[in-house]
Amino acid sequence: MRTKALLGLAALAVSTVVTSAQVYSLNVVGYYNVTVPANSFYMIANQLDTANNTIGALMPSVPPGTEFYKFAAGYTGYAFDEFDLAWTPNGNATLNPGEGGFIKNPTANPLTITFVGEVKQGTLENALPAGFAIRSSIVPQAGKVTTDLGLPAAAGDELYIYNNGYTGFAFDEFDLAWTPTEPTVAVGQAFFVKKVAAANWVRTFTVQ
Repeated sequence: MRTKALLGLAALAVSTVVTSAQVYSLNVVGYYNVTVPANSFYMIANQLDTANNTIGALMPSVPPGTEFYKFAAGYTGYAFDEFDLAWTPNGNATLNPGEGGFIKNPTANPLTITFVGEVKQGTLENALPAGFAIRSSIVPQAGKVTTDLGLPAAAGDELYIYNNGYTGFAFDEFDLAWTPTEPTVAVGQAFFVKKVAAANWVRTFTVQ
């Protein structure tokens, strides 16, 4: 379940300067690879923004038989058709930065998926509903979910990471800390979070 953070933020820092108006804009574009093990599920995340954050645009040529599942009080499934070589019933399922889903690699070899796009910056908000949801960091950054990535946690919250089975974590009401340890996620990795009450995951992020 390795995530290759080839994020050298291939920092194609795309800058444009208009001299007369003294206008300066900076867009940081990067890429990273996610490796899905053979014949396995993985919780995947797109953490780079594009003009079209749908599975059809982000993953247009995966192996036939690849499956993708989004969760919203239940699963909606999509499959990459072996005849049409396209997602069915359609490729319109979104995978925006901050969202996530399950992908299944049907092949006997690891499947590498490359995400390319712009790093979102500024004040970023990710809505966390009460109950279960699949979420990820909006930006391509690995680390401890609360200490490093700022995920808000309250007594009774739960978090689940999938690695050929779920590993569960709970936010202890007495110690007000994650137990048994604080969960850590990789670049391009999503997770299940179960919130006692809805909250916003807010971060201010700038590429230095």
